[in-house]
Amino acid sequence: MKKGSGQAVPAEVLQKIRQLEIRSRRAVDNIFSGEYHTVFKGLGMEFSEVRPYQPGDDVRAMDWNVSARTGEPFIKVFTEERELTLMLIVDLSASGSFGSKENFKVEAAAEICATLAFSAVKNNDKVGLIAFTDKIELFIPPSKGRGHILRLIRDILFHQPEGRGSDIKGALDYFNRVSKKKTITFLVSDFLAEGYENSLRTTAKKHDLAAIQVIDPAEESLPDIGVVALTDAETGETVYVDTSNNKLREEYHLQMKNDDNTLRRLFAGAKVDRVVIRCGEDFYFPLVRFFKERERRRSR
Repeated sequence: MKKGSGQAVPAEVLQKIRQLEIRSRRAVDNIFSGEYHTVFKGLGMEFSEVRPYQPGDDVRAMDWNVSARTGEPFIKVFTEERELTLMLIVDLSASGSFGSKENFKVEAAAEICATLAFSAVKNNDKVGLIAFTDKIELFIPPSKGRGHILRLIRDILFHQPEGRGSDIKGALDYFNRVSKKKTITFLVSDFLAEGYENSLRTTAKKHDLAAIQVIDPAEESLPDIGVVALTDAETGETVYVDTSNNKLREEYHLQMKNDDNTLRRLFAGAKVDRVVIRCGEDFYFPLVRFFKERERRRSR
């Protein structure tokens, strides 16, 4: 596991990062416009002081230790946390290098993360990154500032992973070990993995966890283009299929639909919001819907 590279960054890489920064900042300023602050501020409370009990105070806030020591009733006073932490847990497995549109899934993930990160920075919150494959590739502790965010974007886009698979369970377990404080957490992946259900539930109980599923439209249905070679990017296995076979295409579509229903039930059962982002489509609006739905639930 690495903590980021200190190597010089080529000019073309800097240009791509800069373009991504411009688009992300524009989205934060023009589209989200305070959505992040409205939804996430106030989720955490921190201890401020103790003071004598007054009639009408909530007895659940009673500080029994101080009350016993002084012989007078005292309560704990809490204030809204002024600074939150946003953690991005990003899947860099080989399947992220797939793309039938103008960008790969990992590029879409980078732009989503950039938008969330700049939203957090604008709100004076810290942002950290865990990038994973079948191992932990990178851990960048939470920090603030434009330079820090640009580093995160660079690492998501241009880090050369050592692994190819996707161990979501391992990434969540690692996160739970290194993060002792409750954080706003986005798990960004295509979720082509298994065996992480218990870790997902554990993380959701400890943190404010949301899942962003990045998929390519070509993964949802097979086009009728004759015999093609399909290679699993994570295992390297190649199979040849005849996509002109109507029954094969129907079975594939049904399997994708069943997989989607399984994911939907998993996230609902774990009380984890899921945002589905399709490459080639404007991802800002699914994120806005997510923020507004969260805001509606908080106001009930």
